[in-house]
Amino acid sequence: MRTSVGIIGAGPAGLLLAQLLQRHGIDSVVLEARGRAEIESTVRAGVLEPGTVELLAEAGADARLRRLGQEHRGIALAFDGGRHRIDLYALTGRAITVYAQHELLKDLIAARLEAGGGLLFDCPVTALEAFDGSGPARIRYRDAGGERALECDFIVGCDGFHGIARQALGEREPPWHRQYPFAWFGILAATPPSAPELIYACHERGFALVSTRSPTLQRLYFQCAPDDSVDAWPDDRIWDELQARVPAADGVGLERGEILHKNIVAMRSFVARSLQRGRLFLAGDAAHIVPPTGAKGLNLAAADVRLLALALVEHFRNGSEAALLDYSRRALRRIWRAEHFSWRLTGLLHAFPDAGPFEREMQRAELDYLVSSRAAATSLAENYVGMPRDWD
Repeated sequence: MRTSVGIIGAGPAGLLLAQLLQRHGIDSVVLEARGRAEIESTVRAGVLEPGTVELLAEAGADARLRRLGQEHRGIALAFDGGRHRIDLYALTGRAITVYAQHELLKDLIAARLEAGGGLLFDCPVTALEAFDGSGPARIRYRDAGGERALECDFIVGCDGFHGIARQALGEREPPWHRQYPFAWFGILAATPPSAPELIYACHERGFALVSTRSPTLQRLYFQCAPDDSVDAWPDDRIWDELQARVPAADGVGLERGEILHKNIVAMRSFVARSLQRGRLFLAGDAAHIVPPTGAKGLNLAAADVRLLALALVEHFRNGSEAALLDYSRRALRRIWRAEHFSWRLTGLLHAFPDAGPFEREMQRAELDYLVSSRAAATSLAENYVGMPRDWD
């Protein structure tokens, strides 16, 4: 098989890149090790920056998002028994959209199949070859019929931290990496909304997050030990813990209901030293991971893809490789901005095991400053809704 761009991974980055390229008449094939049903049913959060929503519109994959996504113009910071609203729209003129990632993946898969683009499920990649040379690169993979090879001009690895693309790229120095001493316990609950907007709660027992998914589904998280177990948390204990950490509003606490799904999310930061080598490029979680506190993971993947799509279009139209050669530098600038914001917000809202009274008072002072200073609130809001697209 032969194509212009071979894409490894049918997550948001890989599917969005394929769709953008197709809109510009550039053919690609997406190879995915998992099955379609697994991809479309894996529960993950989804807070979309306005730039990501605009990019999905350019890709022609925003119809359901426009209909079902929930625009939020603010967030709440909860601490010391009270809730304080940060008005994102008043401070920046921009808002976020809450739309579950697996729903977005359904949209991108449907758009890809409707357009007749190459999308192969249950096809694990086994090797990458010749991406350093001047000739075509090759992706070797396996399907039900045996070993296959895909020849292409460029390879883009969107297959995550443990994927083959990052390993094949290789790094002369280890990547930048930070492991946090806690994790998130996440639930999907069949309840009406407890609040109109996201609540970020800082409590001496640990962090908590309340996020509305739909009028009947809510996604909630609370800080837990990294070696904690889902089995250790029966439903009543979960609701009691969340209620203890999230202060009631006007005497009304969280809405309780049936818990449909439980999982534990690891907390870490990772940035690759370089996102390109020859004709192999990295995007999304293969290039970087951020703690979920700042809601940047999916949005960074979209920002990578926008830059890479523009660079590939320039190459196939004009024969220029200038933008491709500059991809890593430009992408890493935004990545480090998002990493810093996520690291700062994580440190501000979580209970660290080694923190003493002094550190806790410093944390409280910073939170008080954020909700009482317009300048401080503007800085948080600007980073939360995402830097402008031309900031690269």
